[in-house]
Amino acid sequence: MERRAFKQAMFAVRDQDTALDLVQEAMMKLAEKYGGKPPQEFPMLFQRILQNCIRDYYRRQKVRSLWTTMLSSFGGGDDEDDRDPLETLRIPDESNPIKSPHEILERSQVLAVIENEIKRLPPRQREAFLMRYWEEMDIAETAAAMGCSEGSVKTHCFRATQTLAAALKAKGIRL
Repeated sequence: MERRAFKQAMFAVRDQDTALDLVQEAMMKLAEKYGGKPPQEFPMLFQRILQNCIRDYYRRQKVRSLWTTMLSSFGGGDDEDDRDPLETLRIPDESNPIKSPHEILERSQVLAVIENEIKRLPPRQREAFLMRYWEEMDIAETAAAMGCSEGSVKTHCFRATQTLAAALKAKGIRL
């Protein structure tokens, strides 16, 4: 569940460290506030908490960027990127072994294209799509986690799959 939650947060914030922080924050809130709930409710509660953490992150970023923009005229800041390129390497997934190097390369390229297209989806469509198809939540659970109607979940999922299918078809990828 942690890996899927991390991927979901990565799609939303596009930063590994921030995504890890958000998943950790969501897990801590789940443990602190809902530890007495039945375990069957944890996945839905966790999804709702994670989505709220992501929204809170964007709210905080909006306020920070407002103040940073306003105060940036007072000093010249050097924004150096201190990222380590080795941190971006992926750990191979051993659950689905592929035989040839060509298949490995082809699969990684297709997955990269799919991930990029998922990142481009509008936030609500991406949220519904990931909960339904990545987290394998049913429509009612997804609606409860997103705080919307089941019809809205169906609409968001339909639009997301149509957008992804069209984007992948345009790039010559047939699944």
